[in-house]
Amino acid sequence: MNKAQLVEAIADKLGGRQNAAEAVDAVLDAIVRSVVSGDRVSVTGFGSFEKVDRPARYARNPQTGERVRVKKTSVPRFRAGQGFKDLVSGSKKLPRGGEVAVKKAPKGSLTGGVTAKAAAKKATAKKAAAKKAAAKKTTAKKAAAKKTTAKKATAKKTTAKKAAKKATPAKAAAKKAGAKKTAPAKKATAKKAPGRKTTARKTTAKKSAARKK
Repeated sequence: MNKAQLVEAIADKLGGRQNAAEAVDAVLDAIVRSVVSGDRVSVTGFGSFEKVDRPARYARNPQTGERVRVKKTSVPRFRAGQGFKDLVSGSKKLPRGGEVAVKKAPKGSLTGGVTAKAAAKKATAKKAAAKKAAAKKTTAKKAAAKKTTAKKATAKKTTAKKAAKKATPAKAAAKKAGAKKTAPAKKATAKKAPGRKTTARKTTAKKSAARKK
């Protein structure tokens, strides 16, 4: 069956050959575009279309037997669904012409499913949000640690200032006590100075008396 025969087979169900041709073209175009972009097209009961990457490899030319290097490429692949396989193998009977051979999709599955790319974008967005949240937590912890260290430093400074204030009265008292102790000594030296003058006068008087004699 080619494309034209396929259109003729479904023309009666879609209200004419033109509608059937447009429907076939739209379905095939959607499958091709999705597979080329890297998405997997899965039809319940029928199969799935997907893009497969083949790495670079060596192959042999069947005509000459020469070894040829094949470049890396991507190819489309179709995997038949289990229902399709069962019908082809004969383990299940093919329904009559009026019934659909392919299993119908369950309710809710045709309301715009999430593609692989959309799921990947959501996953990356979640990871980025988790990283941002972790970074915010670490920055908050660092800021809290800095605040605690600053508080400890200020507390130490205040305790040092209090200790200095307490120490200053004691130092002042010690200075006063030292001043009091040194004051009498100065007075005593002041008193002793006149004594030296009197002795000097006596010696001068004795010398003058001796000369007169």
